Amino acid sequence: MDDLFDLSGKVALVTGASRGIGEAVAKLLAAHGAHVIVSSRKAEACEAVVAAITAAGGKAEARACHIGEMAQIDALFADITEVHGRLDILVNNAATNPHFGSILETDVSAFQKTVDVNIRGYFFMSAAGAKLMIKNGGGSIINVASVNGVTPGANQGIYSITKAAVISMTKAFAQQCAAEGVRVNALLPGATDTKFASALFHNPVIMEKALTRIPMKRIAEPDEMAGTVLYLASNASSYTTGACINVDGGYLAS
Repeated sequence: MDDLFDLSGKVALVTGASRGIGEAVAKLLAAHGAHVIVSSRKAEACEAVVAAITAAGGKAEARACHIGEMAQIDALFADITEVHGRLDILVNNAATNPHFGSILETDVSAFQKTVDVNIRGYFFMSAAGAKLMIKNGGGSIINVASVNGVTPGANQGIYSITKAAVISMTKAFAQQCAAEGVRVNALLPGATDTKFASALFHNPVIMEKALTRIPMKRIAEPDEMAGTVLYLASNASSYTTGACINVDGGYLAS
């Protein structure tokens, strides 16, 4: 029987891949045979991830891209097209959350930055990725949303709003692209121990309150998110599109 999780010969692009969930995803996709383009705002930050992947026998390269900048998205896809001529897997993971506090105190700068990265960036990365995938017979796009897109996080108003948009965006792209062989799904992480979330979960008061809402009574490690992305990227999920999968220790079930 064929290995449903074999990604040999596939080209995968993972944004926000220099650390946290993105790093874990990049390493797991490479371990299953994909050539992984490890991307974040600074290429140097991705080089350590590339070095770890290649040291383990995998294939990877670093590419800088700030998905909040349209010109950088265009340049990234022009480079991928020139070098590889294809893209099979896109993991939209890069995100930002500059405002933590009352939604009423969100200033225009924080609002715009969050929207530019978390909505506009995901949208145009997905559009460019889908077009390239269609030229080569299809592919898989995985958007990293959040449980906050379903139930807004305390003091994370605009971030939660953008993640709700990512969930809707996932379904819209899935509906549009299914007939052309591109599947589009979303991962909804719960509380995860990353640098991105450290301000929240390294605060004892916030942590204690969070754990009362999580039936498994702990937060996740980044590696615990990667398996769902592997499933969605692989042939194991060949009839799955428009799905938004919670990986949250039971948070949304409580």
